[in-house]
Amino acid sequence: MKFVHAADLHLDSPLRGLERYEGAPVDRLRGATRAAMENLVELCVGERVDFVVLAGDLYDGDWRDYSTALFFASQLSHLRQAGIRVYWLRGNHDAQSQITKHLRLPENSFEFSSRRPQSFVLDDLGVAIHGQGFAKRAVTDDLAAKYPASIDGYFNIGVLHTCVSGRAGHEPYAPCSVETLVAKGYDYWALGHVHRREVLHRDPWVVFPGNLQGRHVRETGAKGATLVTVEDGEVADVAHQPVDVLRWARVEVDAGSCVSGDDVVDAVRAALEQALDACDGRPLAARVAISGGSRAHDQLQSNPAHWMSALRAVAIDVEPEAIWLERIELATDPAIDFSALDQRDDAVGQLVRSLREIAGDPDSIEALSDSLADLRAKLPAELRGDDDPTAAAALREAIGDVERLLVSRLLDGDSS
Repeated sequence: MKFVHAADLHLDSPLRGLERYEGAPVDRLRGATRAAMENLVELCVGERVDFVVLAGDLYDGDWRDYSTALFFASQLSHLRQAGIRVYWLRGNHDAQSQITKHLRLPENSFEFSSRRPQSFVLDDLGVAIHGQGFAKRAVTDDLAAKYPASIDGYFNIGVLHTCVSGRAGHEPYAPCSVETLVAKGYDYWALGHVHRREVLHRDPWVVFPGNLQGRHVRETGAKGATLVTVEDGEVADVAHQPVDVLRWARVEVDAGSCVSGDDVVDAVRAALEQALDACDGRPLAARVAISGGSRAHDQLQSNPAHWMSALRAVAIDVEPEAIWLERIELATDPAIDFSALDQRDDAVGQLVRSLREIAGDPDSIEALSDSLADLRAKLPAELRGDDDPTAAAALREAIGDVERLLVSRLLDGDSS
């Protein structure tokens, strides 16, 4: 027996942060989430799976019209023609209260109740699938705690849209513990909500498959679904299957060895070629970050518009219609020996010593972290990102960035 576990399709969700410019692959980016869904259906049919489990957030909020639901229904029809059933529930984005329009879906579609846990028993396969959808967007109860016990003699699957014990960048909906999930005695937990693939437990398997298609630069790498093979009532294989049509990447370029702006352009070209090779034939949406102390700094800063255009031209030249530069960050510094700055007997030296003293003092770092934590908590979850900038290591890195920025500006002033 085989089944596919997917989540967070976010159909018709726009890809964010993509600046339009001449030569960018606009047509290939429109409808990326739909194309990923089509790839998912093709995967299911090609693998001859017995059923599909979708763990929430099929839609990205209420529809402007019925086209989103019609597309979803058409894909379910393709699966029906192949004899594949689909079991799905609602998450925070497509909660019962969020979707005001409704369409009758094909007969192979089975939606879990949003009022209480529900079980679908597939006697022909010896499978029991348990789940509960979101009745409203913000569900803060532990839904898993009320899921039914496993059914003896059946392969039991739990379907849940959840943050589990919390995941950075995701709202704390339907929180639970891995221990609670394991204690249910199910053979596989099909989770949704977290957009990064993650295996939380084995025996039983507790899996976030990630979303089908990355939508912005914080959703990098291969995206897709999980193909599960069951033999003699036990999980024999759990494999990630990419179905995305576009890959996001952050391309870091160290300009330390570059003497001129043209050298930087050449370094970016090489980095983009490498990043594109890692996309397995898919187009690339990249944020290019150029940093480091470099002799090319003054040339880059003297005419940034020129160099931005030069870099976009390089992206087009590497492979037309294959690379979109989401953003270019010119964050180089002058070629300065930062290691010796704290020996200077002037304002620059005093500034560097003060910053390094803060970075090296745990009490100062803790105080700084506390003062920033409240501010960060007020940001929407999607703007916080996966990393905590108030953590000690992140703050020390930020202080180093501040040092380089301020010293560069001060020394630029000295030379003018």
